[in-house]
Amino acid sequence: MNITETALPGVLLLAPKRFGDDRGWFMESWNREALKARGIDIDFVQDNHSMSAMPGTVRGLHYQSPPHAQDKLVRVARGRVMDVAVDARKGSPHYGKWVGAELSAENGHQLLIPKGFLHGFATLSPDVELLYKCSDIYAPDCDGGVLWNDPDLGIDWGLDPDAPVVLSGKDEAAPRFADWNSPFTYEGDAA
Repeated sequence: MNITETALPGVLLLAPKRFGDDRGWFMESWNREALKARGIDIDFVQDNHSMSAMPGTVRGLHYQSPPHAQDKLVRVARGRVMDVAVDARKGSPHYGKWVGAELSAENGHQLLIPKGFLHGFATLSPDVELLYKCSDIYAPDCDGGVLWNDPDLGIDWGLDPDAPVVLSGKDEAAPRFADWNSPFTYEGDAA
């Protein structure tokens, strides 16, 4: 597996090797022992699968606060998304900075997002299926969000500015980053 660091320490782009023949291809999307040997040691306890029918659907920016904060490993089984992580750790030199990566069924790339980061994605094609592993269970009392299009964050979602955006009521009503009290604290970046 090829692992690339992003501009935000701890957020990694993983590109599993695909082994193909005339039938199609095979890949290991997660191998605990192989990745542990590369310094990635996460105990994933929950797998999630979402489907977004319309292009221009935005889900995020979401987080789960401690004690149920989550590391996430995100990949796309069908379609294309712009996947985004925002550093939300108070005191971090990268606080409020974001990175994005296009994930697709075709490229097979995955984004590893550590605890302390907001996460969201925008669908760039119809009928997107997104899969992600989480290091903690979903806990409704720890669930929260920040406004996806906050101008202070300046995220480029890769969307057509003239096309409609599909949002949940929760995401539409999320607070701006500057008005939000982050539950995360910077404790240094993983080496």
